[in-house]
Amino acid sequence: MAGMKNSIPTVLTAEELMDKAFRRASKISKKGSDALDTKKKTTLARITASGDIVVTTLVGYIQRFPRMEKQDDFFPELVNLVIGTDRYKKSLGAINWAAGKVELLKNQSLREVRRTKDPSIIESIKKGFYGRLGSYINQISDELLFLQDAKNKFRDLPTIDPKTPTAVVAGFPNVGKSSLVTYISTAAPEIAPYPFTTKGITIGHIEDGWRKFQIVDTPGLLDRDFNDRNDIEKQAVLALRYLTDIMIFILDPSESCGYSMAVQTKLLENIRSNFTDVPIVVVESKCDVMVTEGEARRISSVTGEGMEALKTELVGMLREVFRQKALETPLDTETDIEE
Repeated sequence: MAGMKNSIPTVLTAEELMDKAFRRASKISKKGSDALDTKKKTTLARITASGDIVVTTLVGYIQRFPRMEKQDDFFPELVNLVIGTDRYKKSLGAINWAAGKVELLKNQSLREVRRTKDPSIIESIKKGFYGRLGSYINQISDELLFLQDAKNKFRDLPTIDPKTPTAVVAGFPNVGKSSLVTYISTAAPEIAPYPFTTKGITIGHIEDGWRKFQIVDTPGLLDRDFNDRNDIEKQAVLALRYLTDIMIFILDPSESCGYSMAVQTKLLENIRSNFTDVPIVVVESKCDVMVTEGEARRISSVTGEGMEALKTELVGMLREVFRQKALETPLDTETDIEE
């Protein structure tokens, strides 16, 4: 994802694109055998240069913006929430239309210039070409602005690899989620922006020999009842469903987090109903303060009790996810986001 985001070019406005094309063309001058030949060669070169600049620029946008060919996956779902997939595809389609029109216009104008020997007609063809070229670019002015805005929003999407086996941590605030992510991560977790939460998400990486896994905490998303959210937040949570291979749900039996066990348990059941096909590992934190009689795994970030055992169990589960994804790869060659 990071490489894809870095490859997206800055999108010029309609005015900037026209200025780029016309300025480059105006600098071209060709010498012919006589005045007519000089004018014809110069006009041919200017039409070619300005047309090629526009087509190359527009085609470059189409090629370097990510494609959303596959739905029901993490980034397409996220892009739909942040940018709007239909509008995004419409804009890329309009850019493609304009590139095709300009290419046809260029070739038609070049043929007309080559056929005539009248300097005034050559000048008329050139002016007509420039006028229609500008018209095509102006027609996609809004689409160019939209794509530049989309580029900025792509840049702010979290750097998560949806193909990497991922564990997502859930539970109310202050139950010990960030401590667990920090303990399990091989290096210091990174904080990345994420739409619909001002806190950003915490992304940890787990090195397991030559394998690499991810563990993610999403403050502001999986720490309250699904029905308490607005529609956009609900969709953001559902987008996470496509990322989550394993979920760790942390309960705080000491209730020092500020939430009763009854409320915490209700949230756990709420998440279970929305992540029906995701294995959920239930963990009780702060076992140095309080231990219940339940069968949940127990950990303490203060004493370290249970942390290594939980990490070992989690890595084993992620290895199995890795194995399953490796088996599925030959049967699913379509990429989620193509560069």
